[in-house]
Amino acid sequence: MPISKTPLKSADSPESPEKRDERKLRTRAHLIQGALTLIGQGRGFTSLSLREITREAGVVPAAFYRHFRDLDELGLALVEEGGMTLRRLLREVRRDRIAPKAMLETSVELYLRYVKSQRLVFAFIAGERGGGAPVIRNAIRLEELHFASEMAYDLSAMRTLPDLSIGTLKMLCGLIVATMLNAASEILDLPENQPRREAELIQNFVRQLRLIFLGATLWRE
Repeated sequence: MPISKTPLKSADSPESPEKRDERKLRTRAHLIQGALTLIGQGRGFTSLSLREITREAGVVPAAFYRHFRDLDELGLALVEEGGMTLRRLLREVRRDRIAPKAMLETSVELYLRYVKSQRLVFAFIAGERGGGAPVIRNAIRLEELHFASEMAYDLSAMRTLPDLSIGTLKMLCGLIVATMLNAASEILDLPENQPRREAELIQNFVRQLRLIFLGATLWRE
């Protein structure tokens, strides 16, 4: 039987680019989760040190700089972590073309579930939105503007408030986004296994948004 001339892969063979990229992504995710875990213990993001985060992530401090230039860049990644997925989820609700009242209720319920599932990310955003490093505050404001702009263009396409200009719609959606972020703190404070409290919060949140839309119908350019 002829011997194959294909060389065996030794234990010391170089790591493939795919495996290396996979490992880098895994390490980056561990660093983000390490920071979130510390925030979940009641720590403010600005009080965290690089060594604490890498220790929580289970990596050496030098590994941090392969993924982030500094702690501010890690904070920006955390802002992005919460914003992009939430915008996508709520965009899908709006594009289902359901009735406005049902759309509000569906969006609020979806938002509540999302905040609860991403509790640590929203604890970070709630804490940094009014304090912390200016670069992170600005990133959160920019996410709010993106969120409001996307919503305004969707409402314009749906002809929800046809008499309002896109500029006024952006102002309206800015109020909605601010209300949503303010509600995040209340959602995070909800006790477990109290569906009545949760239902009351949802209804109050829906009423606030309906009031904003009612005011918009009476607005004159």
